[in-house]
Amino acid sequence: MPLSPWVARSAARRSLIATLSLAALAMLGLALIAAPSASAKKVVQGGISSSGLESEIPESTEGETPVETETGELVEGETGTVGKARLVGTRAVAPANAPLAVKRVIAAANRIRTLPYIWGGGHGRWQDAGYDCSGSVSYALHGARMLTSPLTSGSFETWGEAGAGRWITIYANAAHVYMVVAGLRFDTAGDTSGTGPRWHPTTAAAASGRFIVRHPVGY
Repeated sequence: MPLSPWVARSAARRSLIATLSLAALAMLGLALIAAPSASAKKVVQGGISSSGLESEIPESTEGETPVETETGELVEGETGTVGKARLVGTRAVAPANAPLAVKRVIAAANRIRTLPYIWGGGHGRWQDAGYDCSGSVSYALHGARMLTSPLTSGSFETWGEAGAGRWITIYANAAHVYMVVAGLRFDTAGDTSGTGPRWHPTTAAAASGRFIVRHPVGY
């Protein structure tokens, strides 16, 4: 039996309402599925998430120029041109771009640059009347807090890292040790006016023999 016009219109309205309800539920479901990805932490350049939590190690600052700290000290980047120290009389002058530790090594070496050679000097105490080869190198490195106690020349054969350094290179064997700092040799051998710790413009060894090449970590 055919439906009356009123019943037909009522059925059509119910069908439309059901269709709209299903469409609304479908849209709500899609919104819930997409919600987690929309609220996830966004990682910004430098490895820090937008929430402020560290998500990875930040990019290296290698190659950056030195910056001034609150104390006025220069912080040296990992790369860059290594400056050359110069001699003013008997005193070494550190290059302006040298790391603070290198400047401290040079300053310490300058303090003992006129003292005589004394075998065992600098091993019983830091402040001594004279220094031998290992005592003088130990004293200079101690000035930059790289050593807490003096080493013998033979001990320097295994100290630090192998090979030449960028700023400081140590040459050691069982009988002698000297070092080159920013292009100048600090050595108790080869001085024309006497013995004792002195700066030399040449880097070649004055003492004979083969040397193990080492350098302070990072320098």
